[in-house]
Amino acid sequence: MEEKSLEIILSGYGKMGKTIHKVALEKGHHVLFTIDNQEEWEKLPASLPHNTVVIDFSMPKVAVSNMMRCFDRSIPIVVGTTGWYDRLEAVERQCKEKDGTLLYAPNFSMGVQMLFYLNRELARMMGNMEGYKAEIKETHHLHKLDAPSGTAIHLATDILKNNQGYKQWINKRSRTENTLGIVSERQGEVAGIHEVVYDSSIDRITLKHEAKSREGFARGAVLAAEFLVDKKGVFTIHDLIKTIGI
Repeated sequence: MEEKSLEIILSGYGKMGKTIHKVALEKGHHVLFTIDNQEEWEKLPASLPHNTVVIDFSMPKVAVSNMMRCFDRSIPIVVGTTGWYDRLEAVERQCKEKDGTLLYAPNFSMGVQMLFYLNRELARMMGNMEGYKAEIKETHHLHKLDAPSGTAIHLATDILKNNQGYKQWINKRSRTENTLGIVSERQGEVAGIHEVVYDSSIDRITLKHEAKSREGFARGAVLAAEFLVDKKGVFTIHDLIKTIGI
């Protein structure tokens, strides 16, 4: 992938935003503005450089309005905020109507993309095994507002698609045979831990990803911003992964 220097606007300037700032500078990009509230959106100049991209790690309650602003102004936007996917259909429709550019993902870590792949494969295999009960466990820092995490929901959705033994998921431990439980915990400053567990009376199978810091997410988000250069439409992390051969 050819890298071009970008002018990046960071929407949401908490710990994640600051980590993205550091990574963007290391990769030769320029952070044009940092935005931490809705009033600061109004202060953006009317004219922005052609190579401007917004990276949004804000909050679920403002993520959709942030995207709509970008569509109105033809600014590509990368969205790592989760908790707004119930409005995804309307967002995609607006993006296409405004000829906008959006890439969203529940998780920008390349390691988590490997977890997603292995989870789908294991779900297919376990569909033919008797005596196992699946569960997802996710742990994040105390500041994370949505539960379950977008990553846990993605894992659950893939299990439901690939294992006919499960028909729905719930955000608590499940004792029901065809219901998949997601157990969410919020502790300290944990960057993110996701586990998929298949438990039986004779053994336990576990897939686990543990983020050591926020840097993996930040690097993926900056890579996504580079990917969006000169593109139009709605993209996901899968479109990005195809270009880097994972």
